[in-house]
Amino acid sequence: MPTATSPPTEKKRILLIDDHPIMRQALANVLNQQATLVVCGEASDPQEALAAAERLQPDLALVDLSLRGGDGIELLKDLRVRQPQILTMVLSMHDEALYAERTLRAGARGYVMKQEKMDRLLVAIHRVLAGSIYVSDKVAAHAVQRLAVGGSAAGATPETPKTMDAYVERLTDRELQVFRLIGRGLGTRLIAETLFLSRKTIESHREHIKGKLGLKDGSELIQRAIQWARNAPDSVDL
Repeated sequence: MPTATSPPTEKKRILLIDDHPIMRQALANVLNQQATLVVCGEASDPQEALAAAERLQPDLALVDLSLRGGDGIELLKDLRVRQPQILTMVLSMHDEALYAERTLRAGARGYVMKQEKMDRLLVAIHRVLAGSIYVSDKVAAHAVQRLAVGGSAAGATPETPKTMDAYVERLTDRELQVFRLIGRGLGTRLIAETLFLSRKTIESHREHIKGKLGLKDGSELIQRAIQWARNAPDSVDL
């Protein structure tokens, strides 16, 4: 007698968004070997990514934070508005301690650093596709600690940050973009062109950054930004 067999499981479709072709190829080679995953498309910048997401309707978009002609966090926000049914998660060189919570607020469901082993990435992808959120134990513990401290210190004066990274955490996503670009040596005009914003808007962001970081003038801002970019774990991916 013929035996009943289960219908084959439909593979989950992954859109790769990264401006490094070698990285996309390496990821595609691994993901396409998985029984339940298939790469349905690739993109190297936010415009390509939005168009591909609309055309391909993937189950999951795997997003790098540093993209040619744009920014991964802003792309996450755009995808959440334009294609809310598509799950997103981040794979990036950027330090998770500074960026993981920002990307979750922007709509991502997971965060994995590129230094992790491929097995960890596959676990994260399957967990996100199953409806959960994935971050490292370190990030999860930090988030819990922040909630605990915030809950117990309601109304208290905020503690003065002890490190530059702690100061940088005060910046908004856009201010952090500007700060990173200052650290790369870009002036106001080039930053405005890169982010498709007016020079007046960039100048306003620079003033806000100086206030939040306790800096006296533009020269100190440039010096601190360059120093931070040089020492930041994610500087190689800027």
